[in-house]
Amino acid sequence: MIKFNNINLIYDDKVLFKDYTLNIEENEKILISGPSGCGKTSLFRLLLGFSKLDKGEIHYNNQILNKKSIRKIRSHIFYLSQDIDFRNDIVENIIKEVFEYDLNKHLKYDISQINKYMIELELDENLLSKNIIDLSGGERQRIGLLICFLLNRPILLLDEPTSALDEKMKNKVADLLIQKGKTVLIISHDEVFQRNKNYKKVELTNGNNGY
Repeated sequence: MIKFNNINLIYDDKVLFKDYTLNIEENEKILISGPSGCGKTSLFRLLLGFSKLDKGEIHYNNQILNKKSIRKIRSHIFYLSQDIDFRNDIVENIIKEVFEYDLNKHLKYDISQINKYMIELELDENLLSKNIIDLSGGERQRIGLLICFLLNRPILLLDEPTSALDEKMKNKVADLLIQKGKTVLIISHDEVFQRNKNYKKVELTNGNNGY
């Protein structure tokens, strides 16, 4: 489904990837770990087309990622960044706005679906009427995951999606992601993912060479 084929990337005079290959099958759950600065976030940026390879190719469903294909490929990806940056507004307005984007206009704003995922993520329904800045870090993180589930895209790129959650909720989110029929790539230092045998572990190093 996704293939990083012999990729090379140098950033700020530092070799992040050299002839690196990684194959990801449909519906695989991948945990990406490694030391700071080893290229974890860069791998996401490359797949989203935000960074450019020095050498090699990235394939999605046998299609090469390039200027012509990137918009279509991005429409299949949901990216949740480590620093969730919501604008200052009521939570319900923020969720509704997501459905107004061109890529999402084919989707229906369905309050029953919202309520379903809020129950899954143990979010109080009263949060919808609250201002986003009044929510805790863990609540904002779960709102990000709620939007992720609502958009229902086949590929999920999640950067530290459970860092602000307690241990019980970390485990629940890890299990929920397994149950979704999605291809999931997670950057995380949380042990809940390391312990979960349903996640394939990919360890990056400084100057990644090979697989």
